[in-house]
Amino acid sequence: MVATPIGNLGDLSPRSREVLASVRLVLAEDTRHVRKLLNHFGIPTATRALHEHNEAREVPRLLADLAAGAEFALVSDAGTPLLADPGYRLVRGCRQLGIPVLAVPGPSAVAAALAVSGLPAVPFTFAGFLPPKATARSRALDEMASLPHTLVLFISPHRLRNELEACASSLGPTREAALLAELTKLHERCVRGVLGQLASWAATAEVRGEYTLVVGPPLAAASVAPTPETARDALDETVARGLDLATARRETARALGISRKELYVLLMQRPEP
Repeated sequence: MVATPIGNLGDLSPRSREVLASVRLVLAEDTRHVRKLLNHFGIPTATRALHEHNEAREVPRLLADLAAGAEFALVSDAGTPLLADPGYRLVRGCRQLGIPVLAVPGPSAVAAALAVSGLPAVPFTFAGFLPPKATARSRALDEMASLPHTLVLFISPHRLRNELEACASSLGPTREAALLAELTKLHERCVRGVLGQLASWAATAEVRGEYTLVVGPPLAAASVAPTPETARDALDETVARGLDLATARRETARALGISRKELYVLLMQRPEP
């Protein structure tokens, strides 16, 4: 199980190069993608496709070869295998047959995003990609809303605005979040704010690259006391949804895990000069 770079090719470890060069076959979801990586490092190892459409056919053949002593490497298009990528059937089959499965760790968009987001990293739940259809997407997010800790999701660049709006609607527009793009690449960037702000930003943003979204825990669950600034921002986002002021204050207080009186006190405090 070999982790491959998520952007910067310099992140491929010496051990990863050694393993990729020594095995009989490199298994990958997209052989064209991994071939570019192997060619960059002068590795001539043959490749074979393994994806959701051929796993049922290929896995029994691969298990038979492995049981006979062959050594293969499994990679994803980028990052650590099996995190939103195929390969589970093969690994499970190996474990059931007693075939050793070894990890060659390295880059991971999940770990990288958590590390640089500025949000609590432990505990967290990784949810992978959201369903493409709106109804299934909302249902999945509604189930995550009750989790009292950090969430990590992969966001499709083709549905960036819709998925961020869905996150704001289901998880709460005042949840603190960080949207990471082009991790480890030249134009790596991070957009921070609450989910409502990120959804508004996405409405006019130039969509480019792969996106990883880190959503902080609900304030009440994280035991983080809201500040006058976060209270004002949260109220502004709630009002922007079209609610009247009284309803917006009630919804904001609920989202922040405080009483309406406590919210009022925060709103009356002057911002620091």
